Formats: sequence, structure tokens, C-alpha cells
Amino acid sequence: MSIDWAAFLIVAVTSLVATAVLVSLYSLGVRLLGSRRSEDDGAGTGEAEAARPAIATVGAITCFALCAVAVLFGIYLIVPFLHG
Repeated sequence: MSIDWAAFLIVAVTSLVATAVLVSLYSLGVRLLGSRRSEDDGAGTGEAEAARPAIATVGAITCFALCAVAVLFGIYLIVPFLHG
């Protein structure tokens, strides 16, 4: 019994790329949720904090949805009962 090194390399590279993509998507989603519109930096003036732009909220939700789809696809690939 020998190891198929080409298949091992494919799995290793795919795992690294998938991990990098998922972490980047999640981080971008968190960053977009934390973004605020700056209007003359009203810090210390008692003004209410500026609202997050709508496009940032849509982008964050999209990033989180893509993360969820990737995780569910990974579970689908791992559990043999699901593709029976």
C-alpha cells in the first residue's frame, strides 16, 4: 500500500485555500459590520454616532451567507449519508 502523493497534495492545497477564503470572508463581514460613516468626526461633541452605510450591511450579510454555504457544502462532502 503506497501513498498517492498527488492526491495528498491536492487535498492539502485545497484545505489551505478554503481556510484562507473562509477566514477572509468572515473577517471582511465583521469589518463591514463595524464600519461607520464619518461626518466630521463628531467625537466628543455629543452627536449620535453615524449610521453604517447600507452597502456595508449588504456586503456583510453576503460575506456571512457565503461562509455558511461553504460550511454546509463541507458538511455535505464529509457526511456520506447526505449524498447517498
